[in-house]
Amino acid sequence: MNSQSKTGLDRELVAMRAVREVKEGDYVNLGFGLPGMVANFIAPEMEVVLHAENGILGYGPIPDEEMWDADLVIAGTAGPTSLQSGGHLDIAFLGAYQVSEEGDLANWTLGKAHELGGIGGAMDLAHGAKKVIVLMDHTDRSGKPRIVKHCNYPLTAKRVVNKVITNLAVIEVTPQGLLLKEVAPGWRAEEIQNVTEPKLTIAGDLKEMEF
Repeated sequence: MNSQSKTGLDRELVAMRAVREVKEGDYVNLGFGLPGMVANFIAPEMEVVLHAENGILGYGPIPDEEMWDADLVIAGTAGPTSLQSGGHLDIAFLGAYQVSEEGDLANWTLGKAHELGGIGGAMDLAHGAKKVIVLMDHTDRSGKPRIVKHCNYPLTAKRVVNKVITNLAVIEVTPQGLLLKEVAPGWRAEEIQNVTEPKLTIAGDLKEMEF
């Protein structure tokens, strides 16, 4: 089976892998879409404070829709639970249209004339969090790489991304370039390179993703 006919991880597994980046006591922002799913995989006994774009600091798993409070929402219009306050932001999990080899982030608009885009709080989060981790599909719907040499969509922020977790791989952004740290089960490093525009450096301890 060639890489073009293979499929990567589903969104739940990407979110489960992302949770491994969170440690006890962290203050974490979860962006719209796939990043928001991370909340559902944080162990109940783990003390983590979740921050929402609208300023809410401290919420828990997303409840069933009938339990939502229409006056209190997070990214994606879901209703959070377990509010509290205080703290600082250790990690921002964000989605993206593209990430460059230098860690540039493009996640607010595709730049089409009929689309205004929605910048939201992404610019502040990208610069304010101690660590920015992007969660996204490795390629777009047409199979083109989303990890590119230079973003051709309007930038949210320059050189802010620390790590990218996709449905195919875990890649660190380093001063020396992109470092391939983990691959999805059944995928090889050369297959990841084939769907990544910049050159990847293969980590000496390259391993299969764990959940």
